[in-house]
Amino acid sequence: MSATNRRSKISVIGAGFVGSTCAHWAASKELGDVVLIDINGDAAKGKALDLFEASPVEGFDSGLQGGSDYSLTKDSDVVIITAGLPRKPGMSRDDLLATNSKIVKECAQNVAKYSPNCVLIIVSNPLDAMCHVALQASGFPRERVIGMAGVLDSARFRSFIAMETQTSVEDVQAFVFGGHGDTMVPMPRYVSVGGIPLQQMLSKEKIDQIVDRTRKGGAEIVELLKTGSAYYAPAASAVQMVESIVRDKKRILPCAVLLKGEYGVNDLFVGVLAKLGAKGIEAIPTLELNAEEKGMFEKSAGAVKGLVDDMKRLGLN
Repeated sequence: MSATNRRSKISVIGAGFVGSTCAHWAASKELGDVVLIDINGDAAKGKALDLFEASPVEGFDSGLQGGSDYSLTKDSDVVIITAGLPRKPGMSRDDLLATNSKIVKECAQNVAKYSPNCVLIIVSNPLDAMCHVALQASGFPRERVIGMAGVLDSARFRSFIAMETQTSVEDVQAFVFGGHGDTMVPMPRYVSVGGIPLQQMLSKEKIDQIVDRTRKGGAEIVELLKTGSAYYAPAASAVQMVESIVRDKKRILPCAVLLKGEYGVNDLFVGVLAKLGAKGIEAIPTLELNAEEKGMFEKSAGAVKGLVDDMKRLGLN
């Protein structure tokens, strides 16, 4: 994607906790020059400057700038959209859909104007629905609009497995399918720890407990923080996707992608495994699902369809 005579360029829309942490991870990994955009331009500029001033200490060499003007994002290779409001007490799902649809639509349109060849990574919630908004607003092909949820949910799944097996997180291979929410589908049948199948290490009861905790992973953080939601792991997950794209690593990662018949699903963003490279999604390898997994996956896809139908009912797409 990137010309050989320049660094990759990564723009992050939304300079809140998730967005600024995305900028931090991306810059510190030297994935490219980073632009932070926010409706509060001074806050974005201040966080970018603060992060740049850390670079001599930490020894990373990435350009950083911030502001509210989307022209700063011109010719980005990858753009992460984190903008949007969290659901607040008394706010209905319809209210959240209406508010964040408007925000994400505006972001995606501005991004497409200045970076028509970029890959879009969506982090804003409700994630699966916001992917549909970004796809339509940008006019991009499905290969270049990807939802970040699977990497995060899988990271939580892997973390909990490492805790229970008392092994290194590096040796845990695991992934989660489905929508980003209570209907997500952790896949214990495909989990291994250092090559050892999980079923040989833990009882079914313990595995079921881990699956349940994974589904509630985001809520667990919210309950502990009281005044916000997770941002370290979501940001790290988005940046892992960025790294695979800008470095053309072709990693196979769980992502929300627009399915076109894969797994029997059409025209819905649902979490599956995808190969990420310089062109965005370069392949969608399909797995054989057993009856139980297929049932859970179809239920999860149905929940995503419910969100999309709600947006249509509200005239949001």
